[in-house]
Amino acid sequence: MPSNDDSKNLDPVRWGVLSASKFALNVSLPGMKKGALTSLRALASRDLGKSRAAAQALGIPKAYGTYEELLADPEIEAIYNPLPNHMHVEWTARAARAGKHVLCEKPVALNAKEAETLLAAQKESGKIISEAFMVRSHPQWQQARAWVTEGRIGELLSVQTAFSYFNRDAANIRNRKDAGGGALYDIGCYAVNTSRYLFGREPKRAIALIERDPDFGTDRLSSGMLDFGGAHLTFTCGTQLVPFQRVNALGTKGRIEVEIPFNAPANAACRIFLDDGSRLGGASAQATSFPIVDQYSLQSEAFSRAIRTGGTVENSIEVAVGNMRVIDALFRSAESGNWERV
Repeated sequence: MPSNDDSKNLDPVRWGVLSASKFALNVSLPGMKKGALTSLRALASRDLGKSRAAAQALGIPKAYGTYEELLADPEIEAIYNPLPNHMHVEWTARAARAGKHVLCEKPVALNAKEAETLLAAQKESGKIISEAFMVRSHPQWQQARAWVTEGRIGELLSVQTAFSYFNRDAANIRNRKDAGGGALYDIGCYAVNTSRYLFGREPKRAIALIERDPDFGTDRLSSGMLDFGGAHLTFTCGTQLVPFQRVNALGTKGRIEVEIPFNAPANAACRIFLDDGSRLGGASAQATSFPIVDQYSLQSEAFSRAIRTGGTVENSIEVAVGNMRVIDALFRSAESGNWERV
């Protein structure tokens, strides 16, 4: 990662935030505020009172009562978009065409066709558009990928992912089908993104089994497989299961286990394990611990640095479109009962 001295030589990027969502206020924005290159300057909500309260709580100087006002602010260079899933495409495109770089929360769209419109918006505007998979900024994932690339586990042939939580609140946005709720959009997308990250290539086909909530219509239990051409991802994600998350990457000579792969805490160290399989029960696994970091801070700092230096971002809009193509195939497979081409 770049040193603090690198950041001191660059001017901070002036950011605006679309929405005062609970997730943004409690998780992502406190992390973003820690960055030397990330200056949160404005926040917009459709409720001016809510916007002012959120801005005051976070020490953000400007509050707007409409999203349009924020996009019209000439001071703002970059937009963070944590709006509900079904609003991501519209406001990401509008922000880019208003001359702002955009970091949009996942999923960037509800299907690949929608996501592809953001490729056009990026080309038209010349601005960076990126999907906010903060996990790719965390050193534990960068180390895991380096071990795979270096051949530390031989040839990577299988990634196994579990991610779940329990939420039966009918008012929660994650349980609203019309807003893009459900397990696959919310957390299954991580299994897709990180497997593509580790394998370093795109899957050829997908198959899925989905159980839907009878009241909400959202997928509450989704399991699937991706065929990476002689290698596989197998995953289960659920919104009405015991909270749990784990990733195992299995190779011909060893395995990598990521203990807290997705919700890596901002106040505690993380560990990953490298195991040659020589002893049963994982007794031969060697742990690697990482210093406490905030992956949301690292993500916004990397995005800001790309703006200032003209560099690239890890999870570009092209990568995001690829993720949506896989998710589309999984949903099609759940309906057809067959393998679907990606």
